[in-house]
Amino acid sequence: MILPIILYGNPILRKKCIDIDINIYYKDNRINQLIKDMFETLHKVNGIGLAAPQIGKNIRLFIVKTPYLSKKVNDNYQEVFINAKILKIYGEECEFNEGCLSFPGIMEYVKRKSHILIEYYDNNWNKKQKTLKGICSRVIQHEYDHIEGKLFIDYFSSMKKKLIKKKLIIFLKSKKLFIR
Repeated sequence: MILPIILYGNPILRKKCIDIDINIYYKDNRINQLIKDMFETLHKVNGIGLAAPQIGKNIRLFIVKTPYLSKKVNDNYQEVFINAKILKIYGEECEFNEGCLSFPGIMEYVKRKSHILIEYYDNNWNKKQKTLKGICSRVIQHEYDHIEGKLFIDYFSSMKKKLIKKKLIIFLKSKKLFIR
């Protein structure tokens, strides 16, 4: 099922998400169905990442799928992140033009470090720890920010925020949910 995407201005996008209780939800069909619906939604909107708050859920869950960003095999990546915790962000600081499904039409350059070490549960509730770099690291950092209540506009300079202020005001006035 295609899920509605929450736009900027909805307070859930600024909330720090809560852990999913593994004892309650272990192999729970509701979580598995939600993950399936999130991937279906991501495919529909041609996105590369989607976090639970963007679909109105205040839980520590996000998905990443980067199949068409690069011809490099390493960058063809798909994963589910449950109760993720970034343990380390390091490496060279790189700037990249980012967008966000909760901010349709806004693309801006954001600086992020090139590598992360992350711990999480996958969709089979296996605990994992991985080091990722490049575009995978960037997308995961963006989605991780969502479950921490942080948005990509928080990285913008004051000048950039002023330049997009009109677009943000339009979003704030809109009470509709958005799907492309």
